[in-house]
Amino acid sequence: MVDLRAQDPISQAGVASQLRTRPEVRLVDRGGTEDAQVVVMVVDIVDEVALRVLRQVQRTSTARGVLVTTQIDEQQLVSAAECGFVGVVRRAEATPERLVQVIGAVARGEGYVPADLLGSLLEQVGRLQGEVLGPRGINFNGLAAREIEVLRLVAEGYDTADIALKLAYSERTIKNVLHAVMTRLNLRNRSHAVAYALRQGLI
Repeated sequence: MVDLRAQDPISQAGVASQLRTRPEVRLVDRGGTEDAQVVVMVVDIVDEVALRVLRQVQRTSTARGVLVTTQIDEQQLVSAAECGFVGVVRRAEATPERLVQVIGAVARGEGYVPADLLGSLLEQVGRLQGEVLGPRGINFNGLAAREIEVLRLVAEGYDTADIALKLAYSERTIKNVLHAVMTRLNLRNRSHAVAYALRQGLI
């Protein structure tokens, strides 16, 4: 189910008429009580006004977002992604087939970014990891290398004393590391922390 929103009524009507003919997509009545899986937002440019609307959508809905826009650069793409809009389609490429494809991908938990933006975005990510996060011992998953190593050893069945011995830390330090990870990520216990690390592909 899709909640379609646009900054102007002509765009709203045009995109709605395109999507209504597609059996894979069902538009949600704005006044209804049905929860949409995906919000499609149509804007001309990703300026501060548009970003305010995207943030409002993020605050009031659990749906993932698809952004249809005339123009967008890497920084605007990052801003949109921070608001939960992980599918981006340029208006010039927004055929009904492409829209349905991207809506389906986003509903499945995937993302979609125009190819020309993807390369420069990956360069930015690499630069951020290399210049900012890496020197501070942090990864994109929010865990430091030492935290990942401790979780790996917990997963292998080592107790606190063994981990402290293996990593040449005090037992208190190992307990503090585990406590910090569990508190920061809202994890209940060591088993939950290990399960999280496995799901994230960290260990």
